[in-house]
Amino acid sequence: MSKIFVSGLANVETSCAVKEFPIEYQAVDYNFFGINSIASGVGLNVSLALTSLSDEVTFATFVGDDTAGESVLSACKPISDLRIARCEQTPQSVVLYDKSGKRRVYTDLKNVQEIRLPDESYTDLDAFDAFCLCNINFSRELLSAAKKTGKPILCDVHCLSDIYDKYNADFMKAADVLFLSNENIIGKEEEFVRELTAVYPCKIVVVGEGSDGSLLYERELDRFTMIPSVYTRPVVNTVGAGDALFSAFTHFYFQGTNAVDSLRYATVFASYKIGESGASKGFLSEQKLQEIVSELSS
Repeated sequence: MSKIFVSGLANVETSCAVKEFPIEYQAVDYNFFGINSIASGVGLNVSLALTSLSDEVTFATFVGDDTAGESVLSACKPISDLRIARCEQTPQSVVLYDKSGKRRVYTDLKNVQEIRLPDESYTDLDAFDAFCLCNINFSRELLSAAKKTGKPILCDVHCLSDIYDKYNADFMKAADVLFLSNENIIGKEEEFVRELTAVYPCKIVVVGEGSDGSLLYERELDRFTMIPSVYTRPVVNTVGAGDALFSAFTHFYFQGTNAVDSLRYATVFASYKIGESGASKGFLSEQKLQEIVSELSS
């Protein structure tokens, strides 16, 4: 069990199943049991996934004094240590998704990009084993403070297309372990990672490639390893798959598992997670995950 500090977004996510993209216009579409609202957000998803795997999680985020905020706080109950600051309104998102896994996400961050966490949220950073600092503005100020502890920093910059991306540069400079999606670099993943690691000091890079799996790069070994996807149960909604992959890799890697096996475990964890709708749901315990891995290996 690791003691992990997470800073990131919490919001309320409304997911809506659609027949296909593009969506044909019609005034009303009855979508029985196809629309659901739950607490979500990258920071909350990562915190709940790590908690499900039995890590000791401290989660710092912003929540509004509203109905959406009440939903987020209720979802946070399993997390051992909450450091909640207040914002004007709780952020919200709407996710449209089809049966093939394609999705369109609309995110309303309210005012959280303009405010900072109170100092008391992070005065004890030396007590943690690792930091998962999600790429939202209020995590930015934690990067240098976390770096001073000498403990590992993990960041996910999601859909990246430019290694000099101004918004994500601070996170890439600080990260020891960096995750990103290949959505904007399909077909040139290895080349992009080579360029990225020539500029930034990250020791490990993981590129999520959707249904194809994930590409792992280890600087120390100068080695690329492709970890293929696995099937554990039917896919319902792929939103949150990357958060699940990131979380499970973090859990196993900081238990002493090598990077390749950590990503293999994480791949199974993420595969199972997307069998449920809602980015903050569908997380396995470590025991159940180990059982599934054993079944897949037999």
